Amino acid sequence: MGTGTSKLGLTHNRQAVSQVADQALPRTLKQEAAQRDQVTLAENLFHSMLVLERRRAERSRKPFVLMLLDAMQENGGAAHLLGETLDVISSTKRETDLVGWYKNDSIVGVIFTEISAPTVEECGPLAEVLRNKVSNALTKFLGREKAAKVAISLHVFPETWDQNHKGWVADRKLYPELSQSNPGKKLPLIVKRVMDIVGSGLLLLIISPILAAIAVAIKLGSKGPVIFKQERLGQLGKRFHCLKFRTMYANNDPKIHQEYISKYIAGQKESANQVDGKQPVYKITNDPRVTAIGRFLRKSSLDELPQFWNVLVGEMSLVRPRPPVPYEFEIYDPWHRRKVLEVKPGITGLWQVSGRSRTRFDEMVRLDLRYCQSWSIWLDIKILLATPGAIFSGDGAY
Repeated sequence: MGTGTSKLGLTHNRQAVSQVADQALPRTLKQEAAQRDQVTLAENLFHSMLVLERRRAERSRKPFVLMLLDAMQENGGAAHLLGETLDVISSTKRETDLVGWYKNDSIVGVIFTEISAPTVEECGPLAEVLRNKVSNALTKFLGREKAAKVAISLHVFPETWDQNHKGWVADRKLYPELSQSNPGKKLPLIVKRVMDIVGSGLLLLIISPILAAIAVAIKLGSKGPVIFKQERLGQLGKRFHCLKFRTMYANNDPKIHQEYISKYIAGQKESANQVDGKQPVYKITNDPRVTAIGRFLRKSSLDELPQFWNVLVGEMSLVRPRPPVPYEFEIYDPWHRRKVLEVKPGITGLWQVSGRSRTRFDEMVRLDLRYCQSWSIWLDIKILLATPGAIFSGDGAY
């Protein structure tokens, strides 16, 4: 019965999309062309609306489809062909759908908002229905030859994520603000990268005797490698190996941490660790897998020192949200994932200097998102200056 109900729901949704795409043209294409500039969003405004639509979808859990139409036309004819394409799209879209220039005079974008799909997985078939309807409309009003020169691509948000798919990265088309050359952001990003290179390089050189001493202590304390390479997720979900000094016995069971993190993110406070009656903490306390030297390294955060190499090679930044492990990311809510997908990860951040492990998970994510929305070079400097105090206090570190 469950399968039949699902099929009926999918059929109903397809019919709904078909009805949207089959709307009668309220005006002639000539009349629509006269008002095209009034309903077509400029590139920067369309990108802004795309970001806002992602925010809405994260909270409402109602997916949307981004359709991109690229005119494969030579000799400067792309803009004219896309102008005609805009006429067709503007006359067939719903009032709630957004049309604009994804890339000025090169790529038209259409955001089909709030697609009625029970799950994100079922958006794929519905998106294909939209593609067919738009393709048929282009063929009808532009002719088969012209319509064939318009390439249509579909991009569904939120995206499905498979922990076992090692090569998965988020669809960059859904994040145009990450690749656009904004003069207001370009210089600060360059300065930030220079700070990362100079800061991490100098620190690795200065603390090299400390690194050597820690390596010897780890080697003498227990069997196993000195450096622990843990798979983490960087910007857009790209995987990389985050470096740490090994603080656990070799061949330990990661399921202990996986189960704990799952309960903590779900807000099951009764299963989370509480120390001295205080707020539950993000890390496991009295973890039996941790060695004696490992407890000291974790308490002092010295186990994180090898990550300056990750910063030096560009996988991380000195200041940004911490990178999650794949099984942690898998149970994130859509709005949690924003702190991973939209920015490069870092060694320290706003939540580390605002309570560290004692911060509730949702509060931690909000602090990270607040940083992402308002970051500046001056804010980075303030966080870097506050980090040693947070480390030496030891509050929330385990």
